Amino acid sequence: MKPLRLALVAGALLLSGAALADGDRSARLQYILHCTGCHQADGSGAPDSGVPSVRDQLGHFLKVPDGRAFLVKVPGSSNSALSNADIGRLLNWMLRSFSASTLPADFAPYTESEVAALRAAPLDDVAAARAGVVTRLAEQGITIR
Repeated sequence: MKPLRLALVAGALLLSGAALADGDRSARLQYILHCTGCHQADGSGAPDSGVPSVRDQLGHFLKVPDGRAFLVKVPGSSNSALSNADIGRLLNWMLRSFSASTLPADFAPYTESEVAALRAAPLDDVAAARAGVVTRLAEQGITIR
């Protein structure tokens, strides 16, 4: 009985890993389809055109409440045809893929319900909202390019 139980546990772990890998592949595909046009495949953006890099910076946004909200409320997220669950998965993938070293220690992934609530109140002035987040991060000694 013990070998059977061990085999079942091992199988469950493998399947959960496969599901995570599928979720990562799906989120990466969504990034390619919906984000690379502006943010580039490597997340470097186009700073000269006003499109910021997400590399090694994005996680810092989660260190202030309005920064966490900002990532959902930017037009590329809030106006997207993606579902709330897909946006949550996409943002979580972007954070881990491009900015894992800047994530707060208490990082909590975006949830479908959180994304739904934040999308319900889009930004009126994206530039002003971003400037406010950048200022609050600067007060913590964090520089955002």
